[in-house]
Amino acid sequence: MDPIVRTWSCACGLVRCQAVGAPIVCAVCYCDDCQTGGRQIEGLPNASPILDADGGTPYLSYRDDRFRCTSGADLLVGYKIRHNAPTQRFVASCCNSGMYLKFAPGHWISAYRASFEGDVPPTEMRTQTKYRLADTEIPHDAPSYRKYPLKLIGRLLGSRISMFFGL
Repeated sequence: MDPIVRTWSCACGLVRCQAVGAPIVCAVCYCDDCQTGGRQIEGLPNASPILDADGGTPYLSYRDDRFRCTSGADLLVGYKIRHNAPTQRFVASCCNSGMYLKFAPGHWISAYRASFEGDVPPTEMRTQTKYRLADTEIPHDAPSYRKYPLKLIGRLLGSRISMFFGL
């Protein structure tokens, strides 16, 4: 059986990325940094939305070894919300589309769900809801956690171990 290959692109199609296999997690993050970074990207000229209406940032997270930029890598520009931030958000400079977030020194990227083509897996969890700004009720499509849940940490650790052993 062929592995699942998911692709996503910027709004104009010049930058394209690809991930192979199942994501580590499909989550919506409400942390201060994700909200600030999302607003920073959405504030760029002609940028496409990446934040949900309630301020959450939906991601599909993949191991570094299962991700690649297939075209337009030279058009990617990294943004940090502050100089010493451990995360960098990559934007396609051709049309200001948010593409993905890279956490350093992590072994994964978190791609903005809005950019994916075709079917994507459902949201599995909502994290850092204590920072949520919206006055609306949190959607009940997935478990919600006030902080980063142990379940998420376990998946990240498990993916690192699998990556180490080449699985």
